[in-house]
Amino acid sequence: MNFEILWGFALATASLAIFPGPDNIYVLTQSIAHGKKYGLATTAGLISGCLVHTTLLAFGVSAIISVNPSLFFTIKLFGAIYLFYLAFRVLRSEARISLAISDKPKKTLWQLYRQGFVMNVLNPKVTIFFLAFFPGFLFSDFLSTTLQFYVLGVLFMLISFLIFSAIAILAGTISGYLQKHPKAPLFLKWLQVVVFSGIGLYLLLSYK
Repeated sequence: MNFEILWGFALATASLAIFPGPDNIYVLTQSIAHGKKYGLATTAGLISGCLVHTTLLAFGVSAIISVNPSLFFTIKLFGAIYLFYLAFRVLRSEARISLAISDKPKKTLWQLYRQGFVMNVLNPKVTIFFLAFFPGFLFSDFLSTTLQFYVLGVLFMLISFLIFSAIAILAGTISGYLQKHPKAPLFLKWLQVVVFSGIGLYLLLSYK
């Protein structure tokens, strides 16, 4: 078992969870508009949805690996190209973060949990991202591929939940900081480009 790969996966996951994106911006705005517990409910729903994507990945890709290792390499190559594409999209995007707060009546905690779950499960980009991200971080020669994908999925969910929860709890502080420091979005933009590109290079250079 290669714990260095797991540490690398954890670091990459933490970096990705911190970057401004649709999910954590949604958590941030819910917390600012309605309170911390509503942001936490949204977080719980979003993270729960990751279990569905992990299951699809674990059983689908594991079957491919057992039948055709060369096809698995093709999947990793696709993953690298997709991550480079994400880096390119971030590079072309405008360096700003929009925190539009809705004035609609607040929903119940259960409604927000359910909405976060459905948003995640029905988002095909999450499935594609998992397919691009996870295969390069298989960490064991004796554990089954299915079990390894579940370990990575649970680790991804745990780290993302902790960071998203921190965003919900510190919503006011984060919002205030972004408003006071206009160069912060530019820094995060370039950091995101570096991380996406770095993970893509890792996938290209990994031999497993």
